[in-house]
Amino acid sequence: MKLDNSLHTDTLLTSTGRDPAAYGGYVNTPLFRGSTILSASFEAWESAKQTDNPYGNYGRFGSPTTRSLEGAIATLEGGYKSLVFPSGLSACTHTLLAFLSSGDHALISDSVYGPTREFADQRLPRFGVSVEYFDPTIGSGIEQLIRKNTRLVFLESPGSLTFEVSDVPAIAEVAHAVGALVVLDNSWASPLYFKPFLHGVDVSIQAATKYILGHSDALLGVATCNENAWERLQASTHLFGETAGPEDVYLALRGIRTLSVRLKQHWSTGVKLAQSLSGHPAVAQVMHPALPGDPGHALWRRDFLGASGLFSIVLASKDPAALASFFKHLRLFGIGLSWGGFESLALPVGAPRRSICQRPDQGPVIRIHAGLEDADDLIADMTQALDQTQVKSPATASTYRANSHGMEKAVVS
Repeated sequence: MKLDNSLHTDTLLTSTGRDPAAYGGYVNTPLFRGSTILSASFEAWESAKQTDNPYGNYGRFGSPTTRSLEGAIATLEGGYKSLVFPSGLSACTHTLLAFLSSGDHALISDSVYGPTREFADQRLPRFGVSVEYFDPTIGSGIEQLIRKNTRLVFLESPGSLTFEVSDVPAIAEVAHAVGALVVLDNSWASPLYFKPFLHGVDVSIQAATKYILGHSDALLGVATCNENAWERLQASTHLFGETAGPEDVYLALRGIRTLSVRLKQHWSTGVKLAQSLSGHPAVAQVMHPALPGDPGHALWRRDFLGASGLFSIVLASKDPAALASFFKHLRLFGIGLSWGGFESLALPVGAPRRSICQRPDQGPVIRIHAGLEDADDLIADMTQALDQTQVKSPATASTYRANSHGMEKAVVS
């Protein structure tokens, strides 16, 4: 179905990635399972060959279901083409591998997703790639870190766990001046609330596990490229044999149809919850760029079209007993990895790992995802749990640091 990109986002969400006329009138693209794809003739087999992939007519390279999702995401993000991956982390790591070679230098935001950081630290040096972290708020100042062999700048904005907002256009201008590519993990904003290719990004990554799927029942990643980056990512991904299960792809297509209505409620509830927590005496800091007064608020207002339901707070108390009491008294917030589903979550992060942006000596960070429950119910539940942290006896800062050391190493998804 050929769509006019000037259509409103809500209209695109209901229409993109499906073609009823091609599938007997069925509203949704059917779920295609399979490995072998038969050719009708020898001539058809030969014509299906590609210069860089003569055996591309095979299930590993996608099905009509896969291509429907890839086309939908590329349309929503404003990119050239997309590729699906079995997880968001897979999309991150394979993008890094596609564009970095031995002798290259990569600049990575200090607030990047933890598992991406682990891959950069533990695997990229084995391929001869030099990794350097930078302050996510550096903007055009990143020019001071550029080397002759800088090939890629990896961003996540807002930053994972601490939600710093980067000046993506300023960073992209500097990177492109030396021929470096800009990669952005755009999972927080989704394809709806940040348009990466309008701000200079070359590759945009979505952990589709989060808001695109939206129901906490599958894992999936997507990387979308501009035309310049497409061939290298496609070729590298195919060589690694990456593919995604058809059921997960189908669920992502289903999730896209309700993405707009879900995100509006996540946004509204998240802001209401964050505002209520900013006045609680048990909370030392709320990290949410959509709140006036947040260090990243001006950039968020300039570049973003909305906010998701994910943010963090810092507890005022360093007492481990207070932290444990807080989680003990929560009723509506589950404790679990991931986010973006219909359910609300609270995750004990402790002290996020940083190389450049060292945090002051504060209490533990708690990441919060505002789900689709009633906002007033969530506020009441979070407030009563925070009230419990103020009746506990104080502990020494050293006790907390020893306790948080293990949490710092935890993998947060």
